[in-house]
Amino acid sequence: MEKLVISGGTPLHGTIPISGAKNAALPLMCTCLLTEDKVTLENLPRLADITTLTDLLNHLGVTVTIEGGRGGMLTGRSLTFDAHTINDTVAPYDIVRKMRASILVLGPLVARMGEATVSLPGGCAIGNRPIDLHLKALEALGAKIEMEQGYVRATAAGGLKGGRVRFPFVSVGATENILMAAALAKGTTTIENAAREPEIVDLAKCLNAMGARITGAGHETITVEGVEKLHGCTHAVMPDRIEAGSYAVAALMTRGDLLLEGAKADDMQATLDTLTEAGGIVSVEDGSVRVKANGHVQGFNVVTQPFPGFATDMQAQFMALACVADGASVITEAIFENRFMHVSELTRLGANITVKGSTATVRGTQKLKGAPVMATDLRASMGLALAGLVAAGETTVNRLYHLDRGYERLEEKLKAVGARIERMPG
Repeated sequence: MEKLVISGGTPLHGTIPISGAKNAALPLMCTCLLTEDKVTLENLPRLADITTLTDLLNHLGVTVTIEGGRGGMLTGRSLTFDAHTINDTVAPYDIVRKMRASILVLGPLVARMGEATVSLPGGCAIGNRPIDLHLKALEALGAKIEMEQGYVRATAAGGLKGGRVRFPFVSVGATENILMAAALAKGTTTIENAAREPEIVDLAKCLNAMGARITGAGHETITVEGVEKLHGCTHAVMPDRIEAGSYAVAALMTRGDLLLEGAKADDMQATLDTLTEAGGIVSVEDGSVRVKANGHVQGFNVVTQPFPGFATDMQAQFMALACVADGASVITEAIFENRFMHVSELTRLGANITVKGSTATVRGTQKLKGAPVMATDLRASMGLALAGLVAAGETTVNRLYHLDRGYERLEEKLKAVGARIERMPG
């Protein structure tokens, strides 16, 4: 098992190219199941989750052709997905257990094939994330749902029919699943209290390029006019706003200056606003975002919320930032329970954090010291790496498989801007 070894204390300066977004790429890959034609996705990042979903699509019968990166090893790839023939409608436990996003094959499969059987998903242990909303939404479109031996089976012998779906709370995954399913349903589907994340907009853009009729993506209500058939398309995956936000935090923490090449400010405004509150200088330059330090980091307060609020996927990184801020910061996690597991690891580096319920109070210190730490989930692993960049001495981050699920070539990108970081055998 590999580990990261980081020697902290070096300000980061330079340019980091932002990869395609993992959270956008995964549902985009599942769109291929809706058509017999080829779907080509550009700017796909090299990530473990992309590989896992490719394996699942291969199992279902999808042929995947990979083209090399363009302009250097840090750029994304183009993958072409050909689901002309679907050989199997069962997504097995051995693959699905590795990643929760595997549930996103459920809607497209039942929409096109009339049936789908998917194992209950796995993924990061950051709290209870039930798939009830996915299933109830499919039932609203006429699917019959059965649960047996850890599998969900959805059937719609006569095809899905348009209907009204209202989510009791915002769910990105459920919105994505029903958006894809509704594209081939007969009639009109209205999705209320839909997720508004940029990744939803990117998915709708791709589906519309395939011939879907979707309006309202990015708003609370999305309307889908079902079509009989979708065709292929070529679509570029949006830049990863969470990766960009993570490196933006690195710029401020290390008292550096980073240009985040390709980052879209509109997709990460809450992150940039909080960085400004913490004392960073943020500017937009030619379609990219620059973040640089301006003296000391100041304490700040955040509450995680659905988009356009502060992203839960940025919570661990900002907690690392708060550890070296002047004064106290208050961070409230309102999306997932159990997403403070990185607190105990940060305290091993000398952080002063008090947790009460869903709120963490962080009292900043200038004296983080390197130590061995263990990543508990994807974003926590990035938070620990960020802390290691400023901790005195050597920090070792173990369980890199979490990090590799969501950050493409992290150590190479950080080394290119001055970080002293190495990937080594565990």
